Amino acid sequence: MIIDATNTVMGRLASTTAKKLLCGENVIIINAEKTVITGKKKVVFERFNHKRVRGDPKNGPFYPRYPDMIIRRVIRGMLPYKKAKGREAIKKLRVFNGNPDGIKKAERLVKNVDDLQCKYMTLQELSRRMGAKV
Repeated sequence: MIIDATNTVMGRLASTTAKKLLCGENVIIINAEKTVITGKKKVVFERFNHKRVRGDPKNGPFYPRYPDMIIRRVIRGMLPYKKAKGREAIKKLRVFNGNPDGIKKAERLVKNVDDLQCKYMTLQELSRRMGAKV
């Protein structure tokens, strides 16, 4: 299954993807940087930046700053990744920034940003503010 993450709310994308992975499907997510996180920009940045800077640089916990890795980490949090079925499920997930060559047909998922009536921020904006070179 190929999912286009353009203008899709990250939590909804992650939960539906986690369900599909636990059912045994292979999932490819494209345009990860265009995923949307709802909330005020300042609050969203502070929440994600706090996850990044907590802990020890040598021992962790480590939190990514690139859009494709952030989505992987969010989906991993919705899987029982310490058990065998969760480890097998996360191996079936591929996440790409942009649209790689060879992937033509993509499925639209859940809701569009146009339907939202709240403040939001794209994952690309968040990554740039956290220091990623996207």
